[in-house]
Amino acid sequence: MRAPALPTEALMTVEGLPFRKVATGKVREIFDLGEQLLIVATDRLSAFDVVMPNGVPGKGILLTQVSLWWFEQAAKIFPIHLAPNHAQAVAAALKGHEALIPRSMLVRKLKPLPVEAVVRGYLAGSGWKEYKSSGAILDHKLPSGLLDGSKLPEPIFTPSTKAAAGHDEPITQARCAEILGQKDFVAVRDASIALYRMGSERAAQAGILLADTKFEFGHAADGSLVLIDEVLTPDSSRYWPAERWQPGRSQPSYDKQFVRDWLEAQPWDKRAPGPRLPDDIVKGTQRLYTECLERLTA
Repeated sequence: MRAPALPTEALMTVEGLPFRKVATGKVREIFDLGEQLLIVATDRLSAFDVVMPNGVPGKGILLTQVSLWWFEQAAKIFPIHLAPNHAQAVAAALKGHEALIPRSMLVRKLKPLPVEAVVRGYLAGSGWKEYKSSGAILDHKLPSGLLDGSKLPEPIFTPSTKAAAGHDEPITQARCAEILGQKDFVAVRDASIALYRMGSERAAQAGILLADTKFEFGHAADGSLVLIDEVLTPDSSRYWPAERWQPGRSQPSYDKQFVRDWLEAQPWDKRAPGPRLPDDIVKGTQRLYTECLERLTA
């Protein structure tokens, strides 16, 4: 898939729609269309739970197009939240606001589960830090001698709570089962591992390693589980170019790590407001997200 044309200015907020806005997240804004919800991805960028003062032009378009492509693949494994005949439905809902179509999803109304389903296939980020101190990640004991960026013997499920503000908190599988109930826990865990394997295999064909990712699920009115939110985007996943993978160091990536690394070098205390992103960081992020979309969907 070729990346669509991107705007020259970042869309930081969505205005002018005739629908009631019911929620604003770090990146997405949600509108009530009666029986369905409209999710519009802005170009805002968050890191360390802080939204930066300037965005990345077209980032919301790239994220949405990646997610829509992955939802098509995921639907072969698990029910998804997209409205039927999605492309036509979005176009009809946004008549007169066509510029928002490539950054929008029309979805079913569902009740989100209070956990995020994190799956790790490689050691990175907080998982690497925990492994260094304990030789494990939560309740997963791991082999000794692994390095930053090492591939794990098998993908592991490491859920977290969903914080309304601040950081999500990692939890054990036993605690996750207490929160969700055993039946839903098993369904979410197994679906998450299956979706990770699907994503990892497809990414490998494109020369990309899927280090880790997170999924979200919701309940339909009949109690059935549905895959919601976003799927396997550079915002929700760590993607590494396979040809540059080298355990024992921080890996080059197609995700927000590029921005995080720049922020770590700044005299900033990781509290709002964040520093303004310079043009080279903005353009570099746009380039990485574009390349990720085009490689994954080729």
